[in-house]
Amino acid sequence: MLVFVLAGVIWGLGVVMKIPRKIRWIMIGILLLAVVIAHLVLPDGHPLRTATGHSEAIWLILICFGALIWVYSRGIVWLRGRTGGAGGMQPQQTPKQGSFSETELNRYARHIALREVGGAGQKALKNARVLVVGAGGLGAPVLQYLAASGVGTIGVIDGDIVENTNLQRQVIHKDASIGMPKVFSAKAEMEAQNPFIEVRAYHRTLDDSIAPELISEYDLVLDGTDNFATRYLVNATCVAAGVPLISGALSQWEGQLSVFDPANGAPCYQCIFPQAPAPHLAPSCAEAGVIAPLPGVIGAMMAAEAVKIITKAGQPLRGQMVIYDALYSESRSIRIAPRKDCPICSQLQS
Repeated sequence: MLVFVLAGVIWGLGVVMKIPRKIRWIMIGILLLAVVIAHLVLPDGHPLRTATGHSEAIWLILICFGALIWVYSRGIVWLRGRTGGAGGMQPQQTPKQGSFSETELNRYARHIALREVGGAGQKALKNARVLVVGAGGLGAPVLQYLAASGVGTIGVIDGDIVENTNLQRQVIHKDASIGMPKVFSAKAEMEAQNPFIEVRAYHRTLDDSIAPELISEYDLVLDGTDNFATRYLVNATCVAAGVPLISGALSQWEGQLSVFDPANGAPCYQCIFPQAPAPHLAPSCAEAGVIAPLPGVIGAMMAAEAVKIITKAGQPLRGQMVIYDALYSESRSIRIAPRKDCPICSQLQS
C-alpha cells in the first residue's frame, strides 16, 4: 500500500504542477525500480521490505507487465506509420497523397467499415481527380458530397456568379456569397467542410479551346450544366479522352442521370440525345421552375455513382438511366444502348 500511495502522490503532484504525463510515468518507474533495489539490498525482516511487500517478485512482475504494455503501444504506433496512419498531424494540415492522418481515418471510418469500400477504396478516393462542370443546382450537392467523401482533387468550372435566385436550390452557396463567382463560393464551403482535399476553381465557361486539355487532367467528369451546347462538348471531349462521364439533368419535378462510358461498353450522351430539342420542348429552370430538393436528390445520386466508379463498388449506371419523379414519388430505370451511327463514339464500338 505504501508504494501505491507514493505513486498516487507523485501522479497527483504532477497533475497539479502540470508536469507532462511522460515524465510522471518515468518518476513512477524510478519509484518501482528503487523498491526493487531496496528488496535486493536490504536483509530479510527489514521494516522497509516488510512495508513494501516482503519480496521484490511482485514489483518485478509489475515492471515487466508495464514494459510489455509500452512495447505494444509503440508497436501499434509504428504499424500505423507503416500504413500511412501515423498520428501527430493537425487537422489543418493536408498529408501527402495516399496517406491518412488520424483525423482522416476517424472521419472516413463509416466508409472504411463498408466491405465494398474499405481502406483501399478510401485511398482510391483520396488519389482520385474529379472534374465537376457547373456549380449550380446539381453541382452544389455533387461538390458537397465529393468533398465529404474525401475525393482528393476536385476541379469545378463555372463562369457564373451567385445570384439571389440561386439560393432556393443551390445549397452550397450562402446569402453572403451573392455577387461572388460560384466556383470561389463553392471552393470556400468545400474547404471549410474538409481541409484534407484540394479544390481547383476555374472561373470561366467551358469551351472547346480549353476542354480537351482540362478534361485530360481528370479521371472522371460530372456534368450538371443546364445547356445542351456544353453537354455535347463535355460528352465529345470525355469520349475522346476515354474519361467516364456522369451526367444529370432536371426540370420542374423530374430528374434523370446516367453514366456515359463508351470505353466500357456504355453509350455516350449523344447516342441517347442525338440532337438538342427545340427550346420550347426543354425550357430552362428559370422558365419552367424546379422544386428545391430535386437537385439535391439527383446530385447526391450522381455523387454516389462517382464514389462507386472510383472505388469499383457495386454496379454503376452504365447502360442504364434512372428517372426520378418527385411529384409522385416514383423512380424507374430504363436500359439504354450505344447507337451504331453515333458520330461521337461509334468508332469505339466493337
